Amino acid sequence: MNNTYNWYQQLIKPSWSPPSFLFGPVWTVLYILIAVSFGSVFLLFQKKQIAFTILLPFILNLIFNFAFTPLQFGLKNNYLAALDIILVFVTLVWAIIAIYPHSKWVAYIQIPYLLWVSFATVLQLTITCLNK
Repeated sequence: MNNTYNWYQQLIKPSWSPPSFLFGPVWTVLYILIAVSFGSVFLLFQKKQIAFTILLPFILNLIFNFAFTPLQFGLKNNYLAALDIILVFVTLVWAIIAIYPHSKWVAYIQIPYLLWVSFATVLQLTITCLNK
């Protein structure tokens, strides 16, 4: 764990990179929103109120979201992490567009997640470029 922390601390980061301690609280709040909203989408699917094509981007988003930490900090691979965060962003936008006609509140509750993922995508792409 300490080795991973040291590796990340040694990366070149932009001046606007948030302090490391901020990530934990932000993701805690976001994961609560994700659990509530994504859980609602799974229930809508289970009740046959939405098709699998509406559920699919939510499933893919979770997979890509959970893959980020092992790619970035386990493999210490900025390139794979950059690709992954782009996939998190794309599947999140797809999920919001897909669910909006069926459950507007679920789409709206994704806004904080979308804002953070947008920022995280730019940050990760910047870190990747700075550390070629």
